Amino acid sequence: MQLPGSVLTSVLLLSRQIVARGLLDVLREFSDNENDFISVMETVARMSEDGEPTVRAELMEQVPNIAMFLHESRPNFPAAFSRYLVPIVVRYLTDPNNQVRKTSQAALLVLLEQGLISKADMENKVCPVLLDLTEPSSDDDYKIEAVAIMCKVVTMLSKDTVENLLLPRFCDLCSDARLFQVRKVCAANFGEFCSIVGQEATEKLLMPKFFDLCSDTLWGIRKACAECFMVVSNSTSPEVRRAKLSPLFISLISDQSRWVRQAAFQSLGRFISTFANPSSTGLHFREDGALPDVPSNENDIDRSLNSLNCSDISGCRTERAVTHTPPNQDGRATPSPEHVSTADAEDMNHFDNNHTPVSGEMHHGFTHTLYNSSNSPPTTNNAKNTKEIEQTDENFNSFHYWRSPLPDIKEMVLDCLQPHMDDPDVQAQVQVLAAALKAAQLDSPADSSPVNSPTESQPDVQPENNTESLSESESVEVQSGSEESPTEEEQTMETPPQLLDQYLSMTDPARAQTVDTEIAKHCAFSLPGVALTLGRQNWHCLKDTYETLATDVQWKVRRTLAFSIHELAVILGDQLTAADLVPIFNGFLKDLDEVRIGVLKHLYDFLKLLHADKRREYLYQLQEFMVTDNSRNWRFRYELAEQLILIIELYSHHDVYDYLRQIALTLCSDKVSEVRWISYKLVVEILQKLYTCGADDLGLNFMNELTVRFCHCSKWVGRQAFAFICQAVVEEDCMPMEQFSQHLLPSLLSLSSDPVANVRVLVAKALRQSVMEKAYFKEPGCAYSDELEDTVMALQSDKDRDVRFFASLDPNKGLMDTAPLM
Repeated sequence: MQLPGSVLTSVLLLSRQIVARGLLDVLREFSDNENDFISVMETVARMSEDGEPTVRAELMEQVPNIAMFLHESRPNFPAAFSRYLVPIVVRYLTDPNNQVRKTSQAALLVLLEQGLISKADMENKVCPVLLDLTEPSSDDDYKIEAVAIMCKVVTMLSKDTVENLLLPRFCDLCSDARLFQVRKVCAANFGEFCSIVGQEATEKLLMPKFFDLCSDTLWGIRKACAECFMVVSNSTSPEVRRAKLSPLFISLISDQSRWVRQAAFQSLGRFISTFANPSSTGLHFREDGALPDVPSNENDIDRSLNSLNCSDISGCRTERAVTHTPPNQDGRATPSPEHVSTADAEDMNHFDNNHTPVSGEMHHGFTHTLYNSSNSPPTTNNAKNTKEIEQTDENFNSFHYWRSPLPDIKEMVLDCLQPHMDDPDVQAQVQVLAAALKAAQLDSPADSSPVNSPTESQPDVQPENNTESLSESESVEVQSGSEESPTEEEQTMETPPQLLDQYLSMTDPARAQTVDTEIAKHCAFSLPGVALTLGRQNWHCLKDTYETLATDVQWKVRRTLAFSIHELAVILGDQLTAADLVPIFNGFLKDLDEVRIGVLKHLYDFLKLLHADKRREYLYQLQEFMVTDNSRNWRFRYELAEQLILIIELYSHHDVYDYLRQIALTLCSDKVSEVRWISYKLVVEILQKLYTCGADDLGLNFMNELTVRFCHCSKWVGRQAFAFICQAVVEEDCMPMEQFSQHLLPSLLSLSSDPVANVRVLVAKALRQSVMEKAYFKEPGCAYSDELEDTVMALQSDKDRDVRFFASLDPNKGLMDTAPLM
């Protein structure tokens, strides 16, 4: 019977597809012989010219796998790959079939990710094709696809390759007036190009294009710009960021399109975080992403500030590169978002007028520092400032330094006006008053002699400097004082007040209606970054916002805060944490499980930041984590056990024995085995804590309790747990082996004849792999050496083969996992 021609064609097509799919297996069989290998690769080259798109697509899907095989098995991989496979990938980028092109693009990305394409091939073969496809005269579909692949490829190329070959074409594509799809792809990947080419090329070549894209007529392009704004900002200098990008971002936040405004608000906190300066915040990120405090002499600063009237402190400065002592101990915050700059300027003045700096420079030293921090010219004569600073030691008076501050008249006036802040006229008066007071403070060194009298250090109001002072009060600064003028790199970053105002407004219910229903969640997500940027001195600007988010009706918002409260505590320091974060932390402890898990996952990280007396208060609340909304939520209890293992080091051995011990024993009886096994490790850690601290009597009591509860348990899982605990105690050296042999070993040996094989398995493993390997039990005079050997020999002839295996296993070999037996 002869098949019709169409059927014969179909069969042949299927055969070619099968051959393409099996090329990797063929190479594995014949790659050892050089002639066979060349024959197979030439076959691949011929198949790449197949007229059927499905065959070409199938072949291209195999190229990454073939390339990985050749890379691992062929010493001459680069030459073979460049000769046979790279031309196929490049040619298929211009294939007339869409499926083949998509497959080729995906294969190219995989090859680049694996580092299999050489720099020479990229520059001489791949990039020229991408440049040809993005020519103005190129077909629209090809052009759009080529732009997308070029933007993805750029992250895997070197800076020189991108800057010399692709950057000029990318700039041209950003201005493509005919295809909005091209501009949209460029906008979406703009940040990647900025990150690769660096600051100089970004500001010179890319920034003009970015401004054009941000003002594009299509909202989708403006939205893409808002989404990558933080990455672009990171690639610019602080001056460009503040002077050019900030106004540009404000325009996106007020865009007529809701989708653009939504994306802008989602990126707002991250954009603000790019203004952070580690030299002023006192905090540096490590390579692993952790946020530790910079080593400092904070204790010295704390001691001096504690002697002051902290209820009057609204802002303070510390030495440069020193962890800042937290301001605003009375919890006072700005009246409303629109008054942030005025209130901040007033707060910054308040400490200056009442207290002497730690370094002893008195009021003049602070004024001198303020000039350097605010990047605005001083109004006093430079020579006079220098002379006053040189007289620091002469001006210092310990009586005036340590005495309680006198009342601040401006503070009293503003407090009186506070109830009337809703009146626009009053608001204007407050702004003018704060600006005038700021001007008086800045001008005071030129008008007063360097005398230490607190009365004379109070500034006189001088309205003629309102304009200059108001410009300085329009930015929220993270300020730091120093005995010597900070360098340009050490001067503090200024967060533009317009950005901060917009960020503070994200908790406004009206924003949820006009912008995004989850805008509060985005605000909560980025709040630690904003707090880091502003610094501890300006926490009062965020305090009300944080408290509003902490009481938000959406549990997702509270959950976001709960997961980051430990990081915020590092940023704020122990004093502000105790005053402002601890109450919110306590509220999260009583919240839904979805919120409590955020607190629980970082419980240790938060508690270690508290003072010992405050930390001890939570001993009574740890038991509350045992109660969950859903008893089947066993991962909650598992996380609790993991955190308790870390928390042990934070408390004394008496507290561990009195509080954590009972929680550990309760977790050891959990219905879920995963919880029980992590709890056994917790028990071992408690034992180690007791013996490390010399509390042998408490350790003995705990061992007796473990023996009664587990070794004599009616359920076999309890007896098995006892064997596991004994092995862990020996391996971790939790106690002297003499103590172990007297109080735990006899009970462990008694379990060698347990009726349940799973118990005997762990007994055999503990004895053979851990106990008998200790030098103490190998000594000739050891009272238990003979009994140990007899017990192990009995287990080696046990009726259960698993017991025999672990009793005979050489301890020097890799230990097998016995989890399936538990």
